[in-house]
Amino acid sequence: MMMIKSIHNTARRRFVSTSAAAIGWWDHVGRAPKDPIMSVTEAFLSDTSPNKINLGVGAYRDDDGRPVVLQCVRDGETKIAGTEFLESVSASVSSNLVEESVKLIYGKDADLVKEGRFAGVQALSGTGACRLFAEFQKRFYPQSNIYLSVPTWSNHHNIWRDAQVPQRTFRYYHPDSKGLHFAALMDDIKNAPDRSFFLLHPCAHNPTGVDPTEEQWREISNLFRVKNHFPFFDMAYQGFASGDLDKDAKAIRIFLEDGHLIGCAQSFAKNMGLYGHRVGCLSVLCADAKQAVAIKSQLQHITRAMYSSPPVHGILLVSTILSDPHLKELWEKELKAMANRIHRMRCSLRESLEKLDSHLNWDHITNQVGMFCFSGLSPDQVNRLVKEFHIYMTCDGRISMAGVTTRNLSYLANAIHEVTKSG
Repeated sequence: MMMIKSIHNTARRRFVSTSAAAIGWWDHVGRAPKDPIMSVTEAFLSDTSPNKINLGVGAYRDDDGRPVVLQCVRDGETKIAGTEFLESVSASVSSNLVEESVKLIYGKDADLVKEGRFAGVQALSGTGACRLFAEFQKRFYPQSNIYLSVPTWSNHHNIWRDAQVPQRTFRYYHPDSKGLHFAALMDDIKNAPDRSFFLLHPCAHNPTGVDPTEEQWREISNLFRVKNHFPFFDMAYQGFASGDLDKDAKAIRIFLEDGHLIGCAQSFAKNMGLYGHRVGCLSVLCADAKQAVAIKSQLQHITRAMYSSPPVHGILLVSTILSDPHLKELWEKELKAMANRIHRMRCSLRESLEKLDSHLNWDHITNQVGMFCFSGLSPDQVNRLVKEFHIYMTCDGRISMAGVTTRNLSYLANAIHEVTKSG
């Protein structure tokens, strides 16, 4: 009996000792900083006001403020029913997704597609594609930096930081004109060391909604050629700037025409309404097919260690829509309708503010394009909108125009007028 009690006490001491040691493993870990976009949604969800408006979300909503499942997606789901569970389809589907994605940005008749002069892999949406390229950049240009626009999507900083690629910035947005600071942008491109990496938004710039004109893109491309810079495009909103997929890819095609080797991240989260499916593509243009094979093998090597391969359902759905002429045509019509609704909300919001005799100029609301309006509201004014009117947006004043509806438009305009009329 004494022996049993002794064994029990010894085991108990060991358990207590082990538990104490285990507790100590993670005592030094604190909470991560809140994501500035995700925290807006969290605050909105906790608000009980019936008048609350969420203008932080970067995904499309209909005029009732609800997420949308496109008809082309419903039809695509019907077409692939029962096939996504076949392991044998995954390699061919992945290849098809990449090829169709590349055609979207470089053009369906682009020589590089026919000649196989691109390395492409499916990715976990645009974020995953950016992260893959950042890792690729770090491995093969370990001393390089990435130049990001001021401002840019906040997660760009996280992605390249975690890949341990140092960041530099170039001027982009002019706070006074609420438009493009083109002269400063060109100066910063010119003054960057030769052979620098730049991240560019080809359309619907996030967060500003400010895009260069076609002529300005040509000047940017020419300067990149002089400086031998590498352009990496983050194409998150193709179709949302103009409602036309080809028009929104014009910047990339200008660089292609000028002979640049290009990297591009693509996402179908927004323009197909597939945020939860995480479908994207990373492509890198190459000098020839042999180089493309080598680069693709390196990209696959990186993905293998990160997440092996993405779920097949999303890529099967997107590749089906892109490959089927009827479904693709339907998608383009639905995408045009989404872009048109956002444009109507821009016009209506500007008109409503002007009718309130605001002393401010609101031209930038309709001059900017895409999902977002960089309103010019200060952090204090944004805070007042939250506290007094239950209207939520990021503290830099970025408004997701998808969150503006016919029903909440007047309330929003009056609230903005109220917080800006003494400014």
